[in-house]
Amino acid sequence: MILPGELAPLNHGGDLGAARDLFPGAPEPFLDLSTGINPHPYPVPQLSADLFARLPEPASLAELTEIAAKAYGAPSAAHVVAGPGSQILMAQVASLLARGRAAVLAPTYAEHARVAELAGHNAVKVADVAQLADARLAIVVNPNNPDGRTIAKDALLVVADRLRRRGGLLVVDEAFMDVGADGASLADHVEHDNIVVLRSFGKFYGLAGLRLSFALASPPIATRLAAALGPWPVSGAALTIGRKALDDAAWREATRASLAEAALKLEVLLAQAGLEVIGGTTLFRLVRTAEAETLFQHLGQKGILVRRFAEQPTWLRFGLPGGEPEWQRLRSALKSRG
Repeated sequence: MILPGELAPLNHGGDLGAARDLFPGAPEPFLDLSTGINPHPYPVPQLSADLFARLPEPASLAELTEIAAKAYGAPSAAHVVAGPGSQILMAQVASLLARGRAAVLAPTYAEHARVAELAGHNAVKVADVAQLADARLAIVVNPNNPDGRTIAKDALLVVADRLRRRGGLLVVDEAFMDVGADGASLADHVEHDNIVVLRSFGKFYGLAGLRLSFALASPPIATRLAAALGPWPVSGAALTIGRKALDDAAWREATRASLAEAALKLEVLLAQAGLEVIGGTTLFRLVRTAEAETLFQHLGQKGILVRRFAEQPTWLRFGLPGGEPEWQRLRSALKSRG
């Protein structure tokens, strides 16, 4: 059961206010490597002031879901629901089911277990995919955050089939699938009535502040989710930018390639610093070191924020620097540690 003190959202990366409190003498601006967000965002088009003066048009939302279905590989727009971030969508999905056991494949993004608890479920962490099938609600982050672990599509479909026989639902958070292996997404299997796929727009497109995500599901589930979100689930700006970006296949392919190059560059840099790279995606790398806390503090004092993990005190996650000055800051800071 959730206790009153556990209702607040958990601490995550990207909190520069907290970083400044923790490292008050650090040089500015902070280099924020604590998130897995593309440091080279999709170029935002010039927006009309009218977008902010009027409520979003239903036709614009319909156009966005059509484009999103094509971009993500969902069967049709009827299988797509747009929302203001995956966190909101996860909460709505969890509320679709009667209260029961929610199994989260761990270690992973911690908010999903908290949200399931808030929806009345008994959330438990499991270490093996097979253990997911005994739950009413099963949650997998794929590729996983923070270690990049990927569960094969066939294995997830077996879990979904077992869940279906007992009225259970499988939710697969594919926030990092834009940089995942081709064909690994379950988007083309959401016609099944107990699979929901979550897709995050902001990470790959580098526009996390836009707060745009999608739930891919069978039409009956999608209809219920859309009804719960109401008539204006995302802003006019999100509709406009989302349509343009998701329809830009050339940018998507070029960005996948450039991120892969940057991730390899980061891995080499971290290895040269004597850090053991144990996982990640092309948007971040995870390292293991007995000196994780010391390194976190050292980098913070240099104005560089990375992600640490209370439950895994030997882990640190590094996002991608942007331009060459940011790469040089990280390179110099790693070299200067005692």
